Amino acid sequence: MGTGTFALPAFRALLTSEHQVQAIVTQPDRRGRGHHRHPHPVRELGEQHNVRVLQPDKAADPEFLDVLEDLRPDLVVVAAYGQILKRKLLDTPRLGAFNLHGSLLPRHRGAAPVQYSIWKGDAKTGVTMFRIEPSLDSGPVVGVHETDILPTDTSESLMERLAELSVPLTLDVVRQLESGTAQLVPQDHSAATLAPKVQKSDGLVDWNQTPQQIDCHIRAMWPWPKASTVLHRSDGTDLRCILHEVQEVDTTPDGTESDAMGQIVTDQRQLLVRCRNGWVRILRIQPAGSRILSAVEFLNGQGDLADAKFAAPE
Repeated sequence: MGTGTFALPAFRALLTSEHQVQAIVTQPDRRGRGHHRHPHPVRELGEQHNVRVLQPDKAADPEFLDVLEDLRPDLVVVAAYGQILKRKLLDTPRLGAFNLHGSLLPRHRGAAPVQYSIWKGDAKTGVTMFRIEPSLDSGPVVGVHETDILPTDTSESLMERLAELSVPLTLDVVRQLESGTAQLVPQDHSAATLAPKVQKSDGLVDWNQTPQQIDCHIRAMWPWPKASTVLHRSDGTDLRCILHEVQEVDTTPDGTESDAMGQIVTDQRQLLVRCRNGWVRILRIQPAGSRILSAVEFLNGQGDLADAKFAAPE
């Protein structure tokens, strides 16, 4: 059971393994603007392998649960399905339902573990496979694969790496469950943290954060909702900008006139911004309606920024 692209590597591995995949369950196709159907990669994967694809509106629909019961599955593997699974479904497979989760549980339980692991400055993360229980991401763990979070990682790059790491983890766990050798380890619920679904408003940069926190935030918000700020000028004109890459500055730049968060200094054609306990250098920035620019290209197009600052929308 899965919907997002995070599920694809593990599902593809199961489809080409010695195990019999009876069906793939995924959410219904969604229509976008102009009523065009978006490509559905999980459905397409099932069709490519001639596997039955089920797309119930809700996983709790009685008609779907009857179909699932008729299949008499030994095991349900879940990855980025996008719906809460109820007790009746969880009790249907003989060995249970097990979920691939993109964090080191119990840290970052919830819908956005990959984003939060970067956002909160974690040094490591990984993929955890656990038995699903009705409460959120709280079931016993049956396997974990760890990886370092690189200084250049975005949510996109980290998600791709975790999806590939899920392949050996999934195959190992399924074989252990089949042979009866799997060890289920209860989570330490007292150490749990939450990673709720990221909202568009989460992309706004808070210049009262440290340079390290701002860098983590920008990388965590890529590819959605993207980290954004607003350039405020003294003449009242505002320009919304997406930040793509920043770098911590070791020293206080010349031309500093105040301690206001978001203050801009253009030092030797560098675009420097004041934040808590330091400064960041903006390396790549995208003004609204424009392409991604280097700092020099941005400064060439903006003119005098002596009285400008970056801040949240007013």
